[in-house]
Amino acid sequence: MTLTTRVLIGLAVGLALGIVISASANPALQVVPAVLEPIGTIWVNALRMIVLPLVVSAILIGVTSLPDVRTIGRIGGRAFVLFFLVLVVAASFAALVAPPVFSLLPIDPATAEGLRTGAAAASGEAVQSAGRITGFKQWLIDLVPVNPVKAAADGAMLPLILFSIVFGLGLSKASAENRDAFLRVVNAVMGASLTIVRWVLAAAPIGVFAISVPLATRLGLAAAGAVLFFIVVVCVMCVAFMALLYLIATTIGRQPLRLFARACAPAQAVAFSSRSSLVSLPAMLETTDTVLKLPLAVRSFFLPLAVATFRPGGAIGIMVGVVFLAHLYGVPLEAAQLATVALMAVVTTFSVPGIPNGSIIVMVPVLIAAGLPVDGVGLLLGVDTIPDMFRTTTNVTGDMAAATVLARYEKAGAETTGEPTADERTTTPLAS
Repeated sequence: MTLTTRVLIGLAVGLALGIVISASANPALQVVPAVLEPIGTIWVNALRMIVLPLVVSAILIGVTSLPDVRTIGRIGGRAFVLFFLVLVVAASFAALVAPPVFSLLPIDPATAEGLRTGAAAASGEAVQSAGRITGFKQWLIDLVPVNPVKAAADGAMLPLILFSIVFGLGLSKASAENRDAFLRVVNAVMGASLTIVRWVLAAAPIGVFAISVPLATRLGLAAAGAVLFFIVVVCVMCVAFMALLYLIATTIGRQPLRLFARACAPAQAVAFSSRSSLVSLPAMLETTDTVLKLPLAVRSFFLPLAVATFRPGGAIGIMVGVVFLAHLYGVPLEAAQLATVALMAVVTTFSVPGIPNGSIIVMVPVLIAAGLPVDGVGLLLGVDTIPDMFRTTTNVTGDMAAATVLARYEKAGAETTGEPTADERTTTPLAS
């Protein structure tokens, strides 16, 4: 039985057991989630623990292995264009589909008032969290970290990635003797990191099971009415967009559907249970090398960049949340307002923090732009667990699909310019 199958079984059994415990009044069963939750937390922490050395070493090896540093600019430029196009499609898809779907949802005035009251109580924390998230100008400034060590400690992945790229470029200009000596250490770090990743991923069925049981116990089957309708809409739209991402990977990325699905499944299972794209990165790096066999530059440079910045699920979640709250509060949204909100959603996704509920926290300025009360953030935050699982899985699928597209054109560019292909370049521990 493959690891993917075992992980999916662990996820399904955990969710089923959690629902049974939630519906049961047996005191003995109620102890199970409290016992399992620390195990799941330890497993997630083990993945988080290895992300930083893995990402930094992969980027340094990738940058210094490139025969031409212009490859970074080429891939980075293509990545930005691809990110923007996919995000615009995601936001436009949600802007077109969500309004007519929510028009089918009747809102009882008493129910709406109760939801608004609960939202007002929960929104204070969300607004405070949003206040800690910087605007675009400060976000742009923070891309250049004053202290890379502090950026690493704070989990600020994008500034750390940019520092690693610049450091790798500088290292490529050092003397061969000094560069090779340093890279031997970096290769050792990379090899050790990948070994630890394989150990942690081997325990993935247990970790995912331990995460899923407490999660399903808390959620149960209590969601109903308008809230349940909202949750279903977000989840269905994310699944529909993931189908489009699979189509992109198979038609533009030229990957066989079965192969791409097999490569995505481990990272998707981790994303679904942990609600963190960052935690899924080790699984993505592993399968893009062993299953998809993508070029080194795409694996080591593009994937960490994508995880830090590319969130198509966030674009869908923000748009659907805005349309739902507008329907709940009785605020009509004209076509021009929807277009403005969609554009803001695209831009906002680049500053979403890599934490659970991140897309909801950054919605405050979008709601203000749409003329909606920020209290609605509290309501969305309170029911965001399941939508966040689907949004994160969509993000990870988008990262993998985009990687296949970039890989195709990277190979074509290497053949046109006479650069060595991925198979001809120096091997790294990723292939070990």
